[in-house]
Amino acid sequence: MEEQVQTKEKVDLKSLTKEELQEFCEEQGLQSYRSDQVFQWLYQKGVSSFDEMTNLSKDLRSQLSEIAEVNRIEPVTSQESSDGTIKFLFRLPGDEDYKVEAVMIPDFYPDGAANRLTVCVSSQVGCVFGCSFCATGKMGFFRSLTHGEIVDQVQYINEVCEEKFDKKITNIVYMGMGEPLHNYEAVVNSGSIICDDLGIGLSPKRITVSTVGLTKQIKRLADERQPYNLAISLHAANDEKRDEIMPINSSMNLAELKEAVQYFYAKLHRPITYEYLLFDEFNDSPKDARELAQIAQWAPSKVNIIMYNDVAGVALKRAREQRLDAFMKELVRNDVTATVRRSRGDDIDAGCGQLAIKEGQARGKSIAKN
Repeated sequence: MEEQVQTKEKVDLKSLTKEELQEFCEEQGLQSYRSDQVFQWLYQKGVSSFDEMTNLSKDLRSQLSEIAEVNRIEPVTSQESSDGTIKFLFRLPGDEDYKVEAVMIPDFYPDGAANRLTVCVSSQVGCVFGCSFCATGKMGFFRSLTHGEIVDQVQYINEVCEEKFDKKITNIVYMGMGEPLHNYEAVVNSGSIICDDLGIGLSPKRITVSTVGLTKQIKRLADERQPYNLAISLHAANDEKRDEIMPINSSMNLAELKEAVQYFYAKLHRPITYEYLLFDEFNDSPKDARELAQIAQWAPSKVNIIMYNDVAGVALKRAREQRLDAFMKELVRNDVTATVRRSRGDDIDAGCGQLAIKEGQARGKSIAKN
């Protein structure tokens, strides 16, 4: 009777943290500096094979290729908006059906040179939290990304920026597809890699992690002293309206959110950003502004008022300019630091709330009732 030989599954090096990669290299009897070399190839230079790691010997490359592999997300398409915003579609390794979108949002100096280059990165395929205004939420949830898949988006777009603008990306916001704190480990690990000098080398002060209000994870960010900025997707300033558009609020209401925000600030002394989509005749009255001002007093904070990008099948619409003006005047009267973020990339569905994979997509898991 013939013996069946089981082939040992190869290790995907991009599923390992930097520390785990060091341990892996030690187990192979490699000198410690080799793990730094491999790490740099993976996350700074974005290689897809060991053959590209030219400062490793051929024998070492051959040895690694027998026991390990390098998976990288694959760019599928890109679209450029009339305002310079670029939306990228990526296919995830191992499954043709799983794709995510990421967005590069440029700001320019008056002479046309690039100033800020912000990457809006995705952390999940779809989203389980089902906010009624969000195209990603309407997809439902399929799976979380690994930290390697998150970094790949940033690394690839960084290459595009260097080629197009002769400049590296300057900021990252975890505000693309998915709820970042629902994929906590991968998000904080990806941030660590992005900030590493052998990775992208970005300051953690230039990274913002957004959440719909996952209170335990907000506190965990504080307990672990994670160095990233925190943004709360608020979008309504009382429980009744927030319940209506954000299903998460029924289980984690504003009182719990207040406790978590104050805990975060007490631990880290880092101000909070509130993201507030302004919907016409829903959350844009002077009374709504006064309620938002009360929330802004929970801890030192600023408010980003976001002009909504209309989504097909959503009844909520972008607030009219006169209602925006009255809302902002009320915030100013109540001593709130607030800015208005105008729509970017909405002509290519790259704006806030518009990211979704529509073609032939079944619906994933969601906490939304319909």
